[in-house]
Amino acid sequence: MELLAAALSATCALDQDGSAGQPGRNPPAASEDSPNAAEAPPPAHPMTTDSWRNLIEHIGLLYQEYRDKSTRQEIETRRLQDSQTDPEESSPSEETPPETEPASTPESKAAPQINLLRNSNSRFNLWQDLPEIRSSGILSILQPDEIKLQEAMFELVTSEASYCKSLNLLVSHFMENERLKKILHQSEAHILFSNVLDVKAVSERQDKPAFREVITQLELDPMCRGLSFSSFLILPFQRITRLKLLVQNILKKVEEKSERETTALEAHKELETVVKACNEGVRKMSRTEQMISIQKKLEFKIKSVPIISHSRWLLKQGELQQMNGPKTSRTLRTKKLFREIYLFLFNDLLVICRQIPGDKYQVFDSAPRGLLRVEELEDQGQSLANVFILRLLENADDREASYMLKASSQSEMKRWMISLAPNRRTKFVSFTSRLSDCPQIQCVHPYVAQQPDELSLELADVLNILDKTDDGWIFGERLHDQERGWFPSSIGEEILNPKIRAQNLKECFRVHKSDDSQRRKLGSRNRQ
Repeated sequence: MELLAAALSATCALDQDGSAGQPGRNPPAASEDSPNAAEAPPPAHPMTTDSWRNLIEHIGLLYQEYRDKSTRQEIETRRLQDSQTDPEESSPSEETPPETEPASTPESKAAPQINLLRNSNSRFNLWQDLPEIRSSGILSILQPDEIKLQEAMFELVTSEASYCKSLNLLVSHFMENERLKKILHQSEAHILFSNVLDVKAVSERQDKPAFREVITQLELDPMCRGLSFSSFLILPFQRITRLKLLVQNILKKVEEKSERETTALEAHKELETVVKACNEGVRKMSRTEQMISIQKKLEFKIKSVPIISHSRWLLKQGELQQMNGPKTSRTLRTKKLFREIYLFLFNDLLVICRQIPGDKYQVFDSAPRGLLRVEELEDQGQSLANVFILRLLENADDREASYMLKASSQSEMKRWMISLAPNRRTKFVSFTSRLSDCPQIQCVHPYVAQQPDELSLELADVLNILDKTDDGWIFGERLHDQERGWFPSSIGEEILNPKIRAQNLKECFRVHKSDDSQRRKLGSRNRQ
């Protein structure tokens, strides 16, 4: 909270000279004939407590609404940018600016695309539209890039106000409701409102009709704007992720090698640590439960392998078809060319099973994941479509083994091959290779992962496309955190303009350059 308070104060402040603290640039000196000479713009200072409370009280949108509108506007902005330049004429390099520019006015200096909405009815306004800013004369001094930066910082402040507004509603409208207090036991109320990670489990156990009735009535109150009770409970987790992205947006707009860049990088690093800790907490709980459940289902025909480990988690599981008999004796006339097997793939181990009665699996082979190799089989007709070869360099019997496996679809085959052999080269090169141009896609519909190898996506996420299938699946790498996974192509729109793709990469390299420095240092120590 101290970090956020400092950030809010800093983003609301402008230097005494009106330059918003941009290093290396001073505002033009006002001559006696200048229209600004008589009245210089007054300096803006950090928000007072009363001003902050006033902003929370009068902001028009709850955080859930603000977040949705902001991300959708980000999508529309990127669409507009993507369509403005003919991809055939674009290049990743920056265009040379013209030698002369027309005289600019405050209106012409304003950024043409800002990630906020001009909507007076919802009070979702821009920083440059604030009466105090327009009357100060500061817009006649600031350059377009500086106005963009101020808008990015203003978005952080106003989104925080809407977040506080939603939290206040969660407390006053739900948690302090007298009818709800009488229905919930003290321990239930504590879990529901104090431990967000336990909310889902509590909700599933909640079989009190009176509880559901009161919640439904409270949700119908106009104050909730049609939003569900659960959307308020997950606010802290959603907010910390969004806050990191807002700081990234500021970081992309500050001057390189400036003091403000250093401050933004430090803030981003701290937020990244918190986000990773939150995600790891969620993963650890679900992974532990999942490993216990899998262990109970396995029966070993071979030497038993201990499944449960703090450093092990499930990457993918599912049924495949194994070709019967040696490769030389197979025939398409065979009634049972394939038989079902079931794979459990962990981050460090592959377990090969056959399903047996009682929802059990009999393990007949296994191998360390690092000793797996895969090879795609050339198309040999419909019966052998989506077939690949899995090699175990050292299996449970300490020998090499080979399996010819058939997947249900092309996408399922590729997903298994990439999961089984993570170092296998994908169709397109990854973000970390620093490729100057790579296919990209932006998310226009949120997606919740259904399998361990899939990636949950939020609106406006931008990803590099690493691989894709003819039946509608994409293997991608999200730019803002380099998380990888599969998702349906229908949830996104490909970014066609190479200049926009190059700009997206450039911004991400800049955001993560401190992380890259740490990785290089670690790699150097490992080599030594």
